[in-house]
Amino acid sequence: MTSYKFGNPFQGRQSSPEIIVESLRRAIIEGHLGAGESLRQENLAKHFAVSRIPVREALRQLESEGWIVLHPNRGARVSTLSAEEVREIYEIRASLEATALRLAAPHHTAQSFKTVASILRAARSTRDQSLYVQYNREFHLALYSPAVRPRLLALIHSLHSQGERYLRLKLGMPAHKRQSDDEHEQIFKALRGGKIEKAVRILDAHLLQTGNLLANYLTHQLAKRAAGSVKSKAAESAAA
Repeated sequence: MTSYKFGNPFQGRQSSPEIIVESLRRAIIEGHLGAGESLRQENLAKHFAVSRIPVREALRQLESEGWIVLHPNRGARVSTLSAEEVREIYEIRASLEATALRLAAPHHTAQSFKTVASILRAARSTRDQSLYVQYNREFHLALYSPAVRPRLLALIHSLHSQGERYLRLKLGMPAHKRQSDDEHEQIFKALRGGKIEKAVRILDAHLLQTGNLLANYLTHQLAKRAAGSVKSKAAESAAA
């Protein structure tokens, strides 16, 4: 292998596809790209000032992660929100995070508990949805990081990202945000008090209830939309 003596200006930087993936993923999570919205390679290439090659690679990765759907000869569209998907995301999270919490519990220290408490205070005080989503992820990962299980934490982080655009639906309901804050506090107090299985039970219920809440909300919204569409078509037929 040839070794060059001159420096590499790209060392440590993300490649173009990685930057595009992160940008589009964040745009979907934050609602700048809505469910079902079209993503055309030529438009994205112009937006990012790159060729279509890194855009194509980025879209393939986003499809593999479930963020978009690629249609042959028709381009890509942002995946629609799905009651089944959000319920499954939270079911998997409940299982993985219970394992992570049990593994992490014996390794928590006064400093790690101080970090978790600081995140809890910040989350409770903010009214900014984007900040709250960030604090929510930081809280959960701070609970599990002492486990030192990088693969497990990477899976949990990925599921958090996939669930974030669903979580924003819950944050639109103030009572549910307060309930989440209270449940986070209960998990933390049980863990800090050495009641590991109690902390796991609260965590498990917290995640499964959130998944069911969001799935039921989406099912209700889709039913309302379908009923509205039927009424609209009936009105158009009557007027014809």
